[in-house]
Amino acid sequence: MRLTDFWARLGEAFGPAYARSIAADQSFGALGDRTIDKAIADGIETATIWRAVVAAYPDRVPARLR
Repeated sequence: MRLTDFWARLGEAFGPAYARSIAADQSFGALGDRTIDKAIADGIETATIWRAVVAAYPDRVPARLR
């Protein structure tokens, strides 16, 4: 998944402002307790990051974005 696609999906699922907040502030156990921003900076694949987001928020991410 391209980084632009990742950000588009995150923004669509959470809204642009909340998506940025989640990316900067929420740590995900599936990402080694990293935030999204840190995981991206550390070179974690965006598909892996997206799967962690979907797992953490299964009711928030629409099926078509999974």
